Amino acid sequence: MNTHFRSLLTRSLLTLATASLPWGMASAATANEPPSHPWVTAPPRGLEPENYITNLKDGDKIETPYVLRFGLSQYGLSGISAAVPRTGHHHLLINRDLPLDFTKPLPFTTDYVHFGKGQMETVLSLKPGTYTLRMLLADHKHIPLFIYSPKLTITVTAQRSDIKPESLLKPGVSILAPRDGETVKAPVLMRLHASQLNISHDKITANDAGHFRLVFRRTSDGATESVDFRRGQTELWLRPPAGTYRVQTQFVHNGTSQVRQRSAEQTLIVR
Repeated sequence: MNTHFRSLLTRSLLTLATASLPWGMASAATANEPPSHPWVTAPPRGLEPENYITNLKDGDKIETPYVLRFGLSQYGLSGISAAVPRTGHHHLLINRDLPLDFTKPLPFTTDYVHFGKGQMETVLSLKPGTYTLRMLLADHKHIPLFIYSPKLTITVTAQRSDIKPESLLKPGVSILAPRDGETVKAPVLMRLHASQLNISHDKITANDAGHFRLVFRRTSDGATESVDFRRGQTELWLRPPAGTYRVQTQFVHNGTSQVRQRSAEQTLIVR
């Protein structure tokens, strides 16, 4: 039995062993942390942790420089300064397949791009041509986890010399889903993004790390509720009571607990 097949078998067995546990329960048990917010609920049965690219799909054509954004489900982000259970950091594989051996650290090369501070985006400056892209999560020692995205094939049609990559980046936080004004049924997937900010489990304070917070304000009576993503999550399934809310995303600094960034409020209607 080769190493890669043995690793895949291990992943399958672990998935079966934890399939009956809600994610909140599993992560709390693993990380020995207190229960999360009462609104937090388990994802629909059958969903597995996954890396994903949020703003490209297979077959897309783009011009560079291009801001590539990525997310993570059912796990948290953490910078590499310490080991934190059920977390990792992103890697972008360019024209590379998944490693054959998941027990060895990923190399530091131009086609294995590391985001060891907890970043959620990067600027692609690829020359015209066809490329494959894949996200892969790894631990603080860069040992890959069995959490990755499908491989996407994209075409770069032009590389713009008149656009400076740094001009495309501005610090901030946002809600990717649901859309502003959308009507949803609980449970609702809240998917967040941070630009030019480092997202990490709140045990990580290095590299100016912080975590997400969602603030819900019910329009009927002004009551507010805050949900902290202290385990470095970039998305959560929530069950807010039915009603209309104004929702704001915040970036909370792990070391000081100060709010460093706020998004504009958007409307969420829960039926």
